[in-house]
Amino acid sequence: MNRMHTLYPLRQELQHRLDTLARVHNVPGAQLVVDTGAEMVAVHTGTADVATGVPFTADTAVPLGSLTKPFTAALVLLLADDGDLDLDDSVAEYLPEFRDVPAVTVRQLLSHTGGLPTGPDSDTAARTTPARYLSSVCTAGDLLFEPGTDFSYSNAGFVAAGRLVEAVTGMPWYEAMEALFLEPMGITPAFLGMTTARPVAAGHGLNIATGRTRPVRQNLAPLEAPAGALLASAIDLGVLGRALAGQSVFLPPAIVKHMHHAEPCADPGALADGWGLGVALFQQDDRSWCGHDGNAQGTSCHLRVDPDSGVVVAFTGNAGTATALWRELAEDIAHIAGVPVPAAITPSNAGDPVAPPDCAGTYANGGIRYRIALEPGGAPTLSVDGDQPLPLRCYSDLSCDLVDPATGRGEPGGRFHRDPHTGVIDRVQISGRTARRASFA
Repeated sequence: MNRMHTLYPLRQELQHRLDTLARVHNVPGAQLVVDTGAEMVAVHTGTADVATGVPFTADTAVPLGSLTKPFTAALVLLLADDGDLDLDDSVAEYLPEFRDVPAVTVRQLLSHTGGLPTGPDSDTAARTTPARYLSSVCTAGDLLFEPGTDFSYSNAGFVAAGRLVEAVTGMPWYEAMEALFLEPMGITPAFLGMTTARPVAAGHGLNIATGRTRPVRQNLAPLEAPAGALLASAIDLGVLGRALAGQSVFLPPAIVKHMHHAEPCADPGALADGWGLGVALFQQDDRSWCGHDGNAQGTSCHLRVDPDSGVVVAFTGNAGTATALWRELAEDIAHIAGVPVPAAITPSNAGDPVAPPDCAGTYANGGIRYRIALEPGGAPTLSVDGDQPLPLRCYSDLSCDLVDPATGRGEPGGRFHRDPHTGVIDRVQISGRTARRASFA
């Protein structure tokens, strides 16, 4: 009786806020799990696909995008725990595609510290093979920095991690993930492009001109599956979260420790406060959290875990606008449940904006080009692959904000790097991805 009296108001309030914010942010459907370590509350709202009107349920599986990566990392760590590989082995010992970059280790793949470019876009990747894909980016000439000395978020690194799983187990990544990880964890498998008995949510996009929300097509290439092909519910993410909190016998303590441990030189800038093996690390007040964010086409999914207290918060939404919903919902959870969830990193107190450093020029991450130019008044702008330039706001510590031209509001964007020998700015990191200077303006 007392337990139900305590839980019902929390569930009711979380349901009310999820329903309300989904309408405000034009998100057709969403799921939320708040697990305090003692009790778990799961709520959901809306429809899984606006074209069919199928309702969202607690079991509806949502395309996770990059939230697939912690699952792949945990699978690799299980193989390491079984003695099938060593985290400090050269990836080239298993994958011939890495013979030109033998310094890159398994550990560096999982922590984005190997210096690998992000990899070709999904449409390009769909027209090639995994071996050719990796051979095209795993070259000494394309390395962004010496392996183990910096951070650059890389889908290619997790394509390689999936290939590593296949080389060690003799099974395709899909089969290994299902048999060695998902099913033992009690999670019913669901993958992009494959049939499943589970209800599945479509991703959705908002047409700004009409105000209408419509389903969108997923375009992840099959070879990118280890980086982004899983579908799961918030309850499934909660299962992974409890394992990351050390509350599952399936993930040994050594693996959990590896995932929580901040890797040296892994400074992800605007993405998080640090990075472990397969998970982002966040600081919120006096709490240290881990987790990951994921965006497929028209979805936004998030996991946060406080290993010390056992608190787990998981969210899925089937629209791109669900990221804004998540951030607002995280603030509400702090008030409703007394859990200060870090939806994003806390902006650093870098002081007042300053004139930009000598940063104008073109920077390269594989085939992606970042162009930084100075307006006539000296204000810097950033354009990626020729897209509309966005204003930058620079600070004395070489960090920068991306500025919304419509509102003037800045979001943490990244940072510049100086060559330690010459003092010249030779790299820029934007949204966790590092690009190497290719030319001056």
